Amino acid sequence: MTERLSLGTATLAYDPRLLDIGIVHLGVGAFHRAHMADYTDAVLRKGDLRWGIMGASLRSPETRDALAPQDWLYTLAESDETGERCRLIGALRGVLVAPEDCQALIEAMCLPSVKIVSLTVTEKGYCHDPATGELNESHPDIVHDLANPSAPRSAPGFLVEALRARKARGLPPFTVLCCDNLPANGRTVAKVVTRLAHLRDPALGRHVAENVAFPATMVDRIVPATTDADRARIAAATGLSDSWPVVTEAYNNWVVEDHFPQGRPAWDATFVSDIAPFELMKLRLLNGAHSTMAYLGYLAGHETIADCMRDEALSHLAAHLMNEEVTPTLAVPPGADIAAYKLALLRRFRNPGLRHRTWQIAMDGSQKLPQRLLGTTRDRLKAGQRIDALALGVAAWMRYVTGIDEQGNAIDVRDPLRDTLRARADAAGPDASRLAPALLSLEQVFGRDLPQDPVFINAVTQALDSLFRIGSRRTYEAFRSAHP
Repeated sequence: MTERLSLGTATLAYDPRLLDIGIVHLGVGAFHRAHMADYTDAVLRKGDLRWGIMGASLRSPETRDALAPQDWLYTLAESDETGERCRLIGALRGVLVAPEDCQALIEAMCLPSVKIVSLTVTEKGYCHDPATGELNESHPDIVHDLANPSAPRSAPGFLVEALRARKARGLPPFTVLCCDNLPANGRTVAKVVTRLAHLRDPALGRHVAENVAFPATMVDRIVPATTDADRARIAAATGLSDSWPVVTEAYNNWVVEDHFPQGRPAWDATFVSDIAPFELMKLRLLNGAHSTMAYLGYLAGHETIADCMRDEALSHLAAHLMNEEVTPTLAVPPGADIAAYKLALLRRFRNPGLRHRTWQIAMDGSQKLPQRLLGTTRDRLKAGQRIDALALGVAAWMRYVTGIDEQGNAIDVRDPLRDTLRARADAAGPDASRLAPALLSLEQVFGRDLPQDPVFINAVTQALDSLFRIGSRRTYEAFRSAHP
């Protein structure tokens, strides 16, 4: 029987009990623990103990309950074509569960030692309109937070209340660091938080606008959900029982706008003044290809992205999307080798050690499409260029959110617009000429322009019709024949 992971069994280069809390992180899931916490752990190992992380869950106690008995330690398992390597991470010093005690989280954010509040709450966690980037003022959590400002539910609500409390106590504001896949994520979160603060109190809104930093980031690491098989394999490799290890790839990249008025850790990240070209490159190449493969691959019966890449016709589609449709829309960042990056992406997608499920990537598509596929689509339409692969990706999402797969089985669609999507799909039936316009009329996803563009409408409708008539696999095989 393996011994349980704890401070008594762990060997670290620093004593986690000596850490100050310099960062509060909202949304302490697997991605944060594999990315930002990993970067921070490297800083702590070098002796700068000011940057311990207090995690927070805005929904579930699951992470807290798993990690508390092991003193907040966990195993990070990194894999590439040479194998898997495990090491311990001690940067996390606690996990607060907001629904149980929202005041405890606000007080943590008000600690004088806290210089940064970071977030990975997924695209839907910002309560915004993905098509415009504006705060969705009718979102139920925002309505609640305006009525109950001292007991918020949403990430923006917690940020605003903590910033208000720090101001009242004479403390400087923390830096807000978004690590989610939002377009222009720093500006988007600044817009959302500033608007919510203004709705609470115009003076508070001015304070946020004038004094709070929202640096932009580009995060790049593939992190599948942890499975019981992962736990068993890691326990066998380490001799320690870890309730919630994290599995990820060896590749890790982080580009950050260097704007931290209260200071920051000496992360081994790339610090730049303009993050936009890095962000666009990653969102459109990695995330755009990921989502396209996820929807088509799931419908074709592929469980993971690695399975998709073993399907030559589907991997051909992913490469065509990146090379022919995405790359011409990009302004390559200074010093970046875009050809090498694309080759690395294809190699990362093939990594058999990462069981990144198509179902997991397919979640929350209504929030992801605007930045992953629709921005590229707009740029190509404006330039009069073809959108064959992009339209197929959008159509595959439409087919997926009907909630019925190609064998007639139910799909567990996870999306904040799930009920709306399913109602429209049920009303339209398996008819592309009815379903495409029904879903394209969702302004919060497609805006006002795309539903009026005949080239876009026709391309998506034709692709969706093919998915209904001959299925996903035969559709992307036909795509390969048409685009050798």
